[in-house]
Amino acid sequence: MKRILFVDDEPAALEGLRHRLHRVGGKWELARVANGQLALEQMQTQPYDVIVTDVRTPGMVGAKLLEIVSARWPQTIRIVLSGHADPQQTMRAVPFAHQYLNKPCEPRQLEEVIDRCVRLHDVLHGQRLRAIVGRIRKLPGIPRIYSALRGIVNDDKVTVSEVARLVGADPAIAARVLQIVNSAFFRLTRRIAKIEQAVSYLGFTVIRNLAMSVEIFSQWPSSAFGHLNQAKLQAHVCAVAAAASALTVKTPIADDTMLAGLVHDIGYWVLAQECPAELRASVELAAAMAIPVHEAESRVIGASHAEIGAHLLGIWGLPYSVIEAVAHHHEPRRVSQSYFDVLAALTIAQSLVHVDDGSAFGGAVPADSKVDESYLISVKAPFGWSEAQRRVAVTTESE
Repeated sequence: MKRILFVDDEPAALEGLRHRLHRVGGKWELARVANGQLALEQMQTQPYDVIVTDVRTPGMVGAKLLEIVSARWPQTIRIVLSGHADPQQTMRAVPFAHQYLNKPCEPRQLEEVIDRCVRLHDVLHGQRLRAIVGRIRKLPGIPRIYSALRGIVNDDKVTVSEVARLVGADPAIAARVLQIVNSAFFRLTRRIAKIEQAVSYLGFTVIRNLAMSVEIFSQWPSSAFGHLNQAKLQAHVCAVAAAASALTVKTPIADDTMLAGLVHDIGYWVLAQECPAELRASVELAAAMAIPVHEAESRVIGASHAEIGAHLLGIWGLPYSVIEAVAHHHEPRRVSQSYFDVLAALTIAQSLVHVDDGSAFGGAVPADSKVDESYLISVKAPFGWSEAQRRVAVTTESE
């Protein structure tokens, strides 16, 4: 049974969760302490799978508590609760928390978030996936340009010229970024000819995410992909990212959704580079049995490219919402979803684009299953099916 530690001097949220879990036959062991110091003492005596803390706790702010927990007990899932009056303290917790929830928080929502975090943790850190990753000779390092940009894009003093200089340091990557910027991906009203113009027009975060995707594709030789068509895979990735961006435009999850779309098939790059024979066997099994490639991968390799890709992104330290979306993008119903988030947007986008990832294998494998309007209703999407189709068509019709 998973053990959850709550750090809050107001026990109302915990009591609501206790009552809810009691009705469904409590699945977790819950404990509560009133402040951060007591939380550290409690964790010294016995391990906890999840810690849920208010961003403001007596004697020690939640950000400092999570920083200590992340250093001493890195496997512990860290969730922070934040009120509307705590934006500065919440920002300080950003590097150390896996998930954020606003207070007051409904017990059902808190239960769902904990459950999803636990499920993802079990996927990424379970013995099965660790054994598979252990057989891979070398996991790729985080892309150099993305890493550099990640370190400066949140700096208030950074300039457009500095960001453009980093991206432009590799002419091939800069050229590909400009090609995507001027494609139907963004449907800009004018052509952009320089990286500095793109940075100024689209913003630091968008350029950072695009640079990451381009750098990943460029750092491995095309010969490493064998029977996997790199160009078609990249076309699929760009189409999904564009569609997902269209579904989340002007929402708080827009940046993470775009990043999830750009990296959701990164597991294929790992398999093509390090496990080409197993990937080929998976494709052959998928074609022979008329099953999606990710199902065949689980049978042949023991895990799908989605899970392996999410594991890599976890090592790189990407946002938790992006890692979760990548891990479950073929099987979103493995987790409880009652609200529209990055995973939901990515799932819907995949169902609406015309370029399926199976096309990267020459069309020999069946397409993945699609979601329909009932899924949009279940995740409370802020649009209907016809509107989703319209947004995606407008964005991707010229891709």
